[in-house]
Amino acid sequence: MRRPLLLAAVGVAAILPAAVINAVLDWPSTIDLIANLGFTLLVLGAASTGAVVASRVPGNAVGWALLALGAGLGVGMLCGAYAEAGPAPADEWAAWAGNWLPLVAMFGATAALLMLFPDGRLVSRRWRTVAWMTGAGVALAGIGAALDPQPLGEAELPNPLALPDAADDVVQGIIAVTDVLALPLLVAAAASLVVRFRRSRGVERLQLKWFTFDAAIVGVSLGVSAVSGPLADAAFVVGLLALAALPVTAGLAILRYRLYDIDLVIRRTLIYGALTATLAGTYLLLVLLVGLAVGESGLAVAVSTLAVAGLFRPALTRIQAAVDRRFYRRRYDAALTLEAFGGRLRDEVDLEALTADLRGVVRETMQPASVTLWLRSER
Repeated sequence: MRRPLLLAAVGVAAILPAAVINAVLDWPSTIDLIANLGFTLLVLGAASTGAVVASRVPGNAVGWALLALGAGLGVGMLCGAYAEAGPAPADEWAAWAGNWLPLVAMFGATAALLMLFPDGRLVSRRWRTVAWMTGAGVALAGIGAALDPQPLGEAELPNPLALPDAADDVVQGIIAVTDVLALPLLVAAAASLVVRFRRSRGVERLQLKWFTFDAAIVGVSLGVSAVSGPLADAAFVVGLLALAALPVTAGLAILRYRLYDIDLVIRRTLIYGALTATLAGTYLLLVLLVGLAVGESGLAVAVSTLAVAGLFRPALTRIQAAVDRRFYRRRYDAALTLEAFGGRLRDEVDLEALTADLRGVVRETMQPASVTLWLRSER
């Protein structure tokens, strides 16, 4: 199993100097530095996780897709950083490689993960057409970027493989076609993941929950960051970190590490995410209203802070109940059943009725295969 380790080493060896060069070039732009850190973590996570998965489960194509992502993106970022830091020998070729390698690695690996996770196989034979179309789209995107006659990178170096002017229209047509097809192909790949999730049971469903949970954070956060506003930068950071964690999440799900904790993680994320949004919105609204009423910003901040502090506990209780009622109905119904049983327990004096009631509550809340109640006899 030397090939997985070799590919992982290529990705790691490429991304570390690329991260240093990009950090120097991006200074002092905070967003660019964070983006550099996020993509560095993505390459390290993809390379290391891909090596573990491909070594332990060599027949699973997900591990090899992660290795391709780590090696391709790492080498591409190193080439781009080298070209941008120039002038240097062969910087045109470095800019050329940095123009198409990251594109192919990201596009191809994302589509492969969506269609092949978690067992490395397509949902069914019917999805082979989508897989072939996606592969063709990735290949066309790579060809278009490799032959793009436009100046490459921020250094605007000429493309050493640019075709004569007569073929300009053909290359631009390829680029235009891939730009149009990229989103539909990724949506089709995501649709296969949805189909797989709906058909899944047991362990596979838990694996898919881990992966889709992280992917949902990436999508929502990066979508929010695309809209200008006070939360755009924070959402970008969260989305980038979630993207960097996606290969690790996929690997842990495949290797089944702490697999059964996913429902607890999702529940807490929903509760505290909604709580944070509620308290933040309430705080901003109170600052605005109190500030307009009294005309003093310091008093408005103090009053709003105290109000939000007092709102924390009741808001948490209500949001937790709402999440359980909407997404975890079985837990919510069990809590109501236990609460009702506690009320009856205070008034019930008939031992046989109490025993029957207790058995019924256990069956309803725990749903065991059988229920046996043992009562110690009095001596």
